[in-house]
Amino acid sequence: MKYKAKILIVEDQYIEANNLEVMLRRADYRVCTIARSVSAAVKVIEQESPDMVLLDIQLKGKLSGIDLAKLLSRKNIAFIFLSGNSKQEFLDAAKTTRPFGFLTKPFREKDILSMLEIALYAHRENLALTTQRLNSASGQAANSSLFPGMIGGSPQMQKLQQQMARIASSDISVLIVGESGTGKELIARNIHLLSAKARQSLISVNCAALPPTLIESELFGHEKGAFTGALDKRIGRFEQADGGTIFLDEIGELPIEVQAKFLRVLQEKEVEVIGGKTKKVNVRVIAATNRNLQEDIVSGKFRADLYYRLNVFPLVSPPLRERKEDLPLLVDHFIERLSKLEGSAVTGMSEQAMQELLNYDWPGNVRELENIVHRSILLATGPVINSIGDLRSYLPKAVGANNFMRTIEEVEREHIVAVLERCNWKVYGPGGAAEVLGIKVPTLNSRLKKLNIEKVRPNRSDKLPKV
Repeated sequence: MKYKAKILIVEDQYIEANNLEVMLRRADYRVCTIARSVSAAVKVIEQESPDMVLLDIQLKGKLSGIDLAKLLSRKNIAFIFLSGNSKQEFLDAAKTTRPFGFLTKPFREKDILSMLEIALYAHRENLALTTQRLNSASGQAANSSLFPGMIGGSPQMQKLQQQMARIASSDISVLIVGESGTGKELIARNIHLLSAKARQSLISVNCAALPPTLIESELFGHEKGAFTGALDKRIGRFEQADGGTIFLDEIGELPIEVQAKFLRVLQEKEVEVIGGKTKKVNVRVIAATNRNLQEDIVSGKFRADLYYRLNVFPLVSPPLRERKEDLPLLVDHFIERLSKLEGSAVTGMSEQAMQELLNYDWPGNVRELENIVHRSILLATGPVINSIGDLRSYLPKAVGANNFMRTIEEVEREHIVAVLERCNWKVYGPGGAAEVLGIKVPTLNSRLKKLNIEKVRPNRSDKLPKV
């Protein structure tokens, strides 16, 4: 009989260990044995080299599951933690060992088998990536022409492009992690264009821009009369993307009650239409976030099972400050494109101006750079941009040595007000606050309303312009 994989169970609770063994054997996995301690597990690992280890964090004896996890990481053996303890210190220590998943006791058979399947797939993909490179034997760089709009030849960008090309042909879910302004949507678009679904639709959804009361209807659709105000039938975004790809930006903003229905799409390949029937969909899911979803799992804001379903293959979009060698290429690209857009004669940038850019840390990343270049083109008096000016003047006043005790909302509020003042309270359009902040107009309007910024508008009685 051919087994799916060879599994070692490291668990000192007799009943739980035996239940796990029964579940795994029933699902056609081969169980090496059940080890009750770290020392026993080490002997089995040396003899049998398991494909995966299900590992309890707290074990009897001097050594814990975390100690064994460090050994497994060195041997490149995948493992999933089993834990009945959700204390932050245990989770923090466990995360440093880079597990392929967490299962909290008591667990269901379906959850175990689902996570095991995902973890084994991800581990095999990682092993393939370490041995397979898109570069030829002569050491040529990855072909950047495969990735329209992705500018830069830094090691970080080459690694990212290699990973993108490696997974593009697969239908596995992808989670893109990175700071705001690093081009996560561009990465998603390029993965779609390289995939077998390239001729089908790519549907993009910004989860933060959709009101919580409407997001379920927007994603899954509703029938006419399904609820008050449902005057017409709506086709959800997942159904619109059927046969293609859906990109869910800012996935961390998805309400917890909607996450369960989203999980069903990933597991069962079907959507539950509000007031209607379930429908089968064939959709490749790419999600992105600038949040720490593992912290959100601990705080109860994000489902662990959904995270591990999405995180089959994580991609990191590097911040601009970590790849400054790409700045000249990016600047040339933006000058060429934006000069044509504005009908400007600007063709380049002086060494002094470039040095000013290189000396800056770019908290807003590539999006901020594009805005700065755009503004410099508009202000230039000749064919060369000679000076950028004090880039730090655009940073929020709240970010200073005396403001560390402020809340995030207070800092954000003051920053938005400062930008609005600099933009003469222009919200949208060229030179508007939305462009300077690097966010979409609906997102900015949502933040203005949430932070009650309209009421603090200085010395002005009229309201902010409506969009």
